[in-house]
Amino acid sequence: MAEWFGFLVAALATWRLCHLVAHEDGPFDLIATLRLRAGRGQWGRWMDCPYCLSLWFALPFAFWLGSGAAQIVVLWLGLSGAACAIEHLAAALRSVAEPPAIDLPPADGQERD
Repeated sequence: MAEWFGFLVAALATWRLCHLVAHEDGPFDLIATLRLRAGRGQWGRWMDCPYCLSLWFALPFAFWLGSGAAQIVVLWLGLSGAACAIEHLAAALRSVAEPPAIDLPPADGQERD
């Protein structure tokens, strides 16, 4: 496997795991249940932050791709950074895709909620 392809796949996998844990309920609500059990403590805060999660999820991929301590550290930070960049891009695309809410005045004879 080409090095750039391995990095790309690992970066996408890191982002996917981060997004799953931080923003989705998961299959059979498994992630939602774990997030609920983690509560509002340190573990719960980590599970809500895709940027924090990217450091943890990138580490095994860095060990898989790298050889030697220096290369592993650079890959670890690079994969985490790539996952963060993808998260920023995904958030920007979501904000563009969602139309803005327009608060219309009530029609004649109707009360406003």
